[in-house]
This record gives sequence, C-alpha cells and structure tokens, in this order.
Amino acid sequence: MKRSLLMGAAIAALIAGTAAAQELKFAPREDSRFNWQSYEDFKAAHGDLQGQTLTLFGPWRGDDEILFNSVLAYFREATGVDARYSSSENYEQQIVIDTQAGSPPNIAILPQPGLLADLAEKGFLTPLGEETANWVEENYGAGESWVGYGTYEGPEGNEHFYAFPYKADVKSLVWYVPENFEEAGYEVPKTMEELIALSDQIVEDGGVPWCIGLGSGGATGWPATDWVEDMMLRTQPAATYDKWVSNEIKFDDPAVVGAIEEFGKFAKNEEYVSGGVAAVASTDFRDSPKGLFDIPPKCYLHHQASFIPSFFPDGVELGTDADFFYMPTYASKTDLGTPVLGAGTLVSITKDSPAAQAFIEFLKTPIAHEVWMAQAAFLTPYKGVNVDAYANEPLKKQGNILTSATTFRFDASDLMPGKIGAGAFWTGMVDYVGGKDAETVGKEIQQAWDGLN
Repeated sequence: MKRSLLMGAAIAALIAGTAAAQELKFAPREDSRFNWQSYEDFKAAHGDLQGQTLTLFGPWRGDDEILFNSVLAYFREATGVDARYSSSENYEQQIVIDTQAGSPPNIAILPQPGLLADLAEKGFLTPLGEETANWVEENYGAGESWVGYGTYEGPEGNEHFYAFPYKADVKSLVWYVPENFEEAGYEVPKTMEELIALSDQIVEDGGVPWCIGLGSGGATGWPATDWVEDMMLRTQPAATYDKWVSNEIKFDDPAVVGAIEEFGKFAKNEEYVSGGVAAVASTDFRDSPKGLFDIPPKCYLHHQASFIPSFFPDGVELGTDADFFYMPTYASKTDLGTPVLGAGTLVSITKDSPAAQAFIEFLKTPIAHEVWMAQAAFLTPYKGVNVDAYANEPLKKQGNILTSATTFRFDASDLMPGKIGAGAFWTGMVDYVGGKDAETVGKEIQQAWDGLN
C-alpha cells in the first residue's frame, strides 16, 4: 500500500512538472477539422509573453483536467506563458479563501454565477470589458443569456461583464430508442403538442410512454425540478423564470404552479409512466432509463440531461441504440423561442496580468473549443466553431441545440438558496407526485423560503 501511494505521488509530481511541456494533441495544420488560422492569428498577436506565468484554478479533475490541459497546451505553445492549472475537491470554498487571503490564481473557472457575483461585489474580479461582452453576445447561441450570467455588480455598485462562458451542458433532452420508434411507426415530435399526442398514441397502442424516476437517496426529487424548470421556460418568458429564481415571483404564483402542473400531466398520469405514478418517486433516477432497453420496452421516452447515458446498459451505442431530441416547445407559444436549460462554466480574472488578458482572448478562438470538442465531454454555444470537430454525432447534435438556442438558462434549483433548491423544492416535488396538488406544494415551498429571512 505504501509503495503504491509513493508511486502515485511520484506520478502526480511528474504530471505537474511536465504540464507546461505537454505536447500538442493535434499537430497544427494536420487536421482539417480545426480552425488553425485562428490559432496562428492568436499566436501572432500574443506570442510576446515568453517567460510570464499564469495560474488557473477550477472545478475540473480527473479526465476533465487532462482534457483541459490538452487545450491549455496550445495557449502555452502560442504565447510562451508558463500556464498551470490546478483544482481542489472543495474548489468553491478554496477560491473564496484564496481571494480573501490576497493570494488568488490569475484565472478562476467556476460553474456558479452566484459565487462569481459575490466575488465581483467584493472587488475580487477584473471586468473583461464591453468589447468582450459584445463579442459573446454576437458569437454565442443565446448570447444575451450568456452575457447576463457573466454580468455582476462591482464594489462600486455598477454592473460589469466579469465572466466568459466556456464549456456548457444541456438538460433539455428527451431520450429514446430509434429501433423502438421505427418498429412502432413513431416519429420524433417537433412540438410539445406533438409530444403529448405521441404519448397518447403509445398508450392507445398498449404501451407506456415514459420512464420517470425521482429517487436519489438524500437528494430524491431533484429530477422533477429539471422537468419543472423546462416547463417554466416553455410556458413563461425568461424574465419570469429569472424572477422566480430570485424570489420576486413566488412558488405559489400561477406561473410556477402552472409549470408544476405541466410536469404533472406526464408524471401523475397513471397510463403515462412505467410502474404507475406510485413508482415515480421510488424509482432511482439511475435505473429509470433502463426500461427503454427492455424487450418489449417498458417505456419509450425519458427526460434527462446529457449525462444520463452513463447509466445506460453496457454496450449501448449512442446514435444507434439510443438517441435523443430537444425537449420541444409549444406551437401555441412561439414568442418564447427555443429555450435551453443547462449549466456551464464561467472564466474570470482574479489576478490581472497580460497573460490573464491573453487567456480570455484565447477563449475567443475556435481552436480553444475544437481541441476539447474533438476528444470528449465538451459542448460549446460558440457559433464560430466547426461542428464537425465534435467527437461524435450525439455531441454534435447537442452542440447544435446550444448554438440554435434563443434563450439559455442555468438550472433554477442550483441558483436558489441551498435549503430551497436542494431541499424544499426536492421534497415538494415528491409530495406533489405523492398526491398533493401543485398550489399546496408551491405554498409549502414558499413558506420554507420565507422562513429563511
């Protein structure tokens, strides 16, 4: 055991010591999927930073850390900067400690806009400038949304753009098995009305349309919050969603109650869910999609984020054995556009330097996105990338969902106070599926929120 620990420490030290010398994953100009001109233009503009250092701190560990370092290698090569990335299991707490102690990294990468807003208000972030904000708005799908998530009040009370979006995740997805659809003669629905009609048709044909599972140990109920958030974005303007997140619109407001009831049209319909309504709260979310692959299928549809294939049976090939489509919008509400629910990481300067400014400029190059895109587990709303650089068709499809979005919103429960978004909201959804009406549940969640004051 001791020998293994010593070997592990030696390997870790070797990785840390050679990070700056990491070879480029894809040799420039040798892969036509990549925008090498963007790399060469960046190199020409920022190649005079030789000898400078750049420290970056963020949430990526394990495989994601390796992948990010493969991107960072191009920044190092182009600029000559000794750029080093690190992370921590408790990265949220660590960045607060480091900034307050006056020893922050140059770059902080965080998936929590609220935490970044707190850092900005305390004067720990450097504004990125109106030019960069305009660039994001013009070049990102739902650009205005992303600018909004990076704009906070500074210590003087004025708003500035502080956080550049880089790497996103999509939640507004419905999963299915193409072979099941083909055998039954079903087509992918383009509107919410068609999705409901499809669900009814599956019932009429003797099947069960949905697998829904809210079980997650102490976090039971959270999958239902994603449903409600998607329904909020499909029934209400984004501004209403934002006011709900900030508690300006209450949980028992008709807009929120209506979104809960839209979820209930699926989850509380005995004919719609595998195992009946009683099974919804007791089925673990990790087991829930497995019914798609039974013979005959226990269900035909499953709503969940882009990570769910991790819990599909072994050997399932995405794009062939399983596929997805965008959670559709109501044809009767075209004014709401094409909203996407998801998450993302935001890049801020916590200790300014020429190298830090150059790194933000680097993120504007397609190559900074395409290198990770071509490997795994990376999506971007940047419309300037070559989508053919994505490692596979499912990622390419999800990337297209991001770039074609008119509105992007972070998961509401993640933005609410922890005792609500990761507490009363979860338990309220379990109560709702268990038999309580939406208005009662909304009032109870709101009472919990009011009790925080």
